[in-house]
Amino acid sequence: MNVGVYFLELSILGAGSLKDKRRVIKSIVERVRQRYNVSISEVGEMDNWRKAEIGIAAVSADNSGTDRVMQKVFNFIDNDERVEVVNYSFHNV
Repeated sequence: MNVGVYFLELSILGAGSLKDKRRVIKSIVERVRQRYNVSISEVGEMDNWRKAEIGIAAVSADNSGTDRVMQKVFNFIDNDERVEVVNYSFHNV
């Protein structure tokens, strides 16, 4: 069994309030969860309307399965025009 964990720091583009930020983050979290069947949650910068920290975890039988899913998730978020990935880290456990 392999567990992959991503930590992403995002900049929320065009957000003018916490309400705008939460709408964007909620949309991304729900779409990623449904599309890729991973655990995902906002884990930091909750009260900052310009930034978000997202944690993502996936479980697979081997490293290649986890790596493949997590790369798809990263690309999906990175291609979302509402956010910019400022920093990230990935770990296999």
